[in-house]
Amino acid sequence: MSTSTTLFPEESTIPECFRIDSPLEVSEYLLHGRIERWEGETQRVDSAIETAINGVYAPKHLGSCPVMDEKAGAAAVASTRAAWDNGMGAWPTMSVAERITHVEDFTHRMIGARDEIVRLMLWEIGKPLKECRVEFDRTIEYVRDTIDALKELDRTSSRFVIESGIYAQIRRAPLGPTLSMGPYNYPLNETFATLIPALLMGNPVIIKPPRHGKLLFAPLMEAFRDCFPAGVVNLLFGNRRMITPILESGAINVLAFIGSSEAANAMRLSHPSPNRLRCILGLGAKNAGVVMESADMDLAVSEAVSGSLSFSGQRCTALKILFVHENIVDEFLRRFVEKLGTMPLGMPWEEGVRITPLPEPGKTQYLTDLVRDAEAHGAGIVNPGGGAVDRSLFHPAVVYPVNEKMKVYHEEQFGPVVPVVPFADVETPIRYIIESRYGQQMSIFSDDAAEVASLVDPMVNQVCRVNVNCLCQRGPDVFPFTGRKDSAEGTLSVGDALRCFSIRTLVAAKGTSRNKELLSDIAREHMSNFLSTDFIM
Repeated sequence: MSTSTTLFPEESTIPECFRIDSPLEVSEYLLHGRIERWEGETQRVDSAIETAINGVYAPKHLGSCPVMDEKAGAAAVASTRAAWDNGMGAWPTMSVAERITHVEDFTHRMIGARDEIVRLMLWEIGKPLKECRVEFDRTIEYVRDTIDALKELDRTSSRFVIESGIYAQIRRAPLGPTLSMGPYNYPLNETFATLIPALLMGNPVIIKPPRHGKLLFAPLMEAFRDCFPAGVVNLLFGNRRMITPILESGAINVLAFIGSSEAANAMRLSHPSPNRLRCILGLGAKNAGVVMESADMDLAVSEAVSGSLSFSGQRCTALKILFVHENIVDEFLRRFVEKLGTMPLGMPWEEGVRITPLPEPGKTQYLTDLVRDAEAHGAGIVNPGGGAVDRSLFHPAVVYPVNEKMKVYHEEQFGPVVPVVPFADVETPIRYIIESRYGQQMSIFSDDAAEVASLVDPMVNQVCRVNVNCLCQRGPDVFPFTGRKDSAEGTLSVGDALRCFSIRTLVAAKGTSRNKELLSDIAREHMSNFLSTDFIM
């Protein structure tokens, strides 16, 4: 259902500090320490936000970027291979302290580009201004926390272990060339959540920005070039045509990817030695919220609204289906709709806005089809104006009662549609979570300790985070972030990610007098970056 009025602006009414008067035409890429000019195919980049000039609306033109090909992918592979040099390159053999210095220098340069990156993110993916700023600042905090975690890890490793007459030093060593690909919904933070630990552990990296949110990497290109040795960071723009031959080369040892399980599986199978390929994957989720009869209604509603609809429901950790006890479902829906009515819709630069245009082409039609399918199987939209479409803006739709015959019961909608399922027996949501292909998180809303305990024990073996009386979320970043089933592979947290991008390696020798003297000489004279007792402060 389309609306007759629009929330999209006239160009002249956009605050000057958020305007893009000159499109960012990106014609460069970073390869082996040089910013090269791309002479091939390019892609026009338009915003999901339509603006009007003299009453005529069109998607705001943001710029363009390269669509790089197989040859460019092969060049990036060659560059990364050279930087790795079979593990003997300058970066993988560099001391931890030196690698940290390079990353800190880059972080300082990155902070200087904050305003430009935030503005591009706002326009490219339609994320509210406040959330764009939070994403940038959280990314900087993540980098600093990861550096601190690496220092602690290195301090722990800066001693020799003596066991059964064997002297050994055990450290973590890099895995090798890494391909890092983040998602469009958190294009900066989620890309850096794999990029930074990969670099700090000594792995050279190829970065492929997401399909939406790619322009915001351009302001970082010079900093990448200046702060890292040649080949350690390669930044390429492209699609499957470029990525497939990179993986088919067999040169990539680590795939860090956040996206769909189908895409991850296809990329893994492209590698000639899939058993050698370490995969760190953040995939799909269909996180359920279970609202018990004993729940604090105000708290449950507040958390459920935010959990379902923050950034228009475009979070992998969003609550994507709500199970509400039948004895309280009517009151829950009344309060949910009331709370939803206070959630502003509009353009991402507007103060307090929560629901903004969706960046994926065809997304409003997909969500409309989900709602129509639910209606065809007996559900209805319970909030006024729910499901209305204004260009790329989809008004949130609360759909009730939802059952297993409906697509929205099973599919990850990744948008502002909130399916609500009534239940009499708690076995209903339990069976749903058990039978789901996903296993990331869930939320329990209850004030009954015995009730919570009875749900926690079986659910921790189905999902990797059970949230009690709060929405699903990733942070704090020191907590493990992962999933079961088709939701994840590997763990992304400050400490865990460092381990994901490295492997425990040791140097050992029998504890003879000569060997002890040998090892002591190496450490004392700083002959080796691996065999070292240096202590990083």
